[in-house]
Amino acid sequence: MSLFRPAIDRTDAYLPGEQPQEAGWVKLNTNENPYPPSPRALEAIAAASQRLHVYPDPLATGFRRAVAELFQVDPDWILPANGSDENLTMLMRTFIEPGDVVDAPYPSYILYETLAGLQDGTFRRLPLNADWSWNHAAVGESIDAAKLVIVPNPNSPSGNRWDDGDLLRLLPPRGVLVVDEAYGDFCDVPHRMELLRGEDGKRIIVTRTLSKSYSLAGLRLGFAVAHPDLIAGMRKVKDSYNCDALSLAGGEAAIRDQAWMLENRGRILATRTRMTETLRSMGFEALDSQANFVWATRAAGDHRAIYDFLKSRKVLVRLMRFPDARPGLTGDAAVVEGLRITVGTDEQVDRLLAVLAEYA
Repeated sequence: MSLFRPAIDRTDAYLPGEQPQEAGWVKLNTNENPYPPSPRALEAIAAASQRLHVYPDPLATGFRRAVAELFQVDPDWILPANGSDENLTMLMRTFIEPGDVVDAPYPSYILYETLAGLQDGTFRRLPLNADWSWNHAAVGESIDAAKLVIVPNPNSPSGNRWDDGDLLRLLPPRGVLVVDEAYGDFCDVPHRMELLRGEDGKRIIVTRTLSKSYSLAGLRLGFAVAHPDLIAGMRKVKDSYNCDALSLAGGEAAIRDQAWMLENRGRILATRTRMTETLRSMGFEALDSQANFVWATRAAGDHRAIYDFLKSRKVLVRLMRFPDARPGLTGDAAVVEGLRITVGTDEQVDRLLAVLAEYA
């Protein structure tokens, strides 16, 4: 007899990307920013470390003000979290009761499914077309029944971005649309909050993270942007002090140093273009990406062999496999598989490409 809730027994744990601890790896598997965070953030963290004997501000006032200024909203529209993953957890705890429907595209970020399962929700995978576009006719019935629809934009692993018209068609009639913009700063047009304007915006929540574009993956800080009525409900389920003093200090300083973030963003976008073009010249199908990674596949389907060869040379990428991703097909034809490759520094990408050139 299990001691766990039935939902715990039924749910498979989320498996994050490998994090080798020894030196010498070219690590291109978890979409970290290869460049250091703003020196202002490091200075703020050091200063905050002198006050670790007191609790942090439970409302994260300074950080919320900085984010609000950036997105031109009131601070009451902002809810900080221990990484945007905690925002997703708070969303499940706020809106989902046992049996409530949670929708998300597939292939996509598998954590959504795990979190819905832990809340005893009914998770439904919304299949995407082979070109990663939406088949709105095929997903409409599920959308109509959903309490939450979660859409990563840009999507992972594909890196494509859907326009606002596509997203608004996914707004459930009696629920909430969550737009997960973890990679939003790498889009051609970053910092867009138009979805939150108007009547529909009262049922839309945008989540963001400082892990990617601000080089603060180790700090664990994210936030949600939404109408104050939604934020007020979500605030009820957060831990009392869910964001620590070091994260809030470093995050506020990083947000206020846009020049540093944008300079690193420019480097990543330039390297992304070069890496994509080179992968194509080597026989890969590499999608145009709006994120800090590239989805690369080969017609030969030898992705596991390539992954193993790279790993043997201490170059780590993410091998991803999504079974049953093509409805109506069976066997290997129904599987989406490929390599998701983080855009690293030019030196790291040069190493990746050199090892790939050795692969026979």
